[in-house]
Amino acid sequence: MYFTDRGIEELTTRRGDEEVTLEWLADRLQEFTDSHPEFEVAVERLATWLARLDDEDD
Repeated sequence: MYFTDRGIEELTTRRGDEEVTLEWLADRLQEFTDSHPEFEVAVERLATWLARLDDEDD
């Protein structure tokens, strides 16, 4: 198990039954990077990956 899996598992356990919009998620990611700018690159890569998930070229 990777260290990050713990956070993903906690997210699933605590909030897995909730429904959210992508706008809500984008707002939370922006809040996170505003508070933790050292993670801006990682969050940007995650957001880009999610945005392009269905692109056949990627």
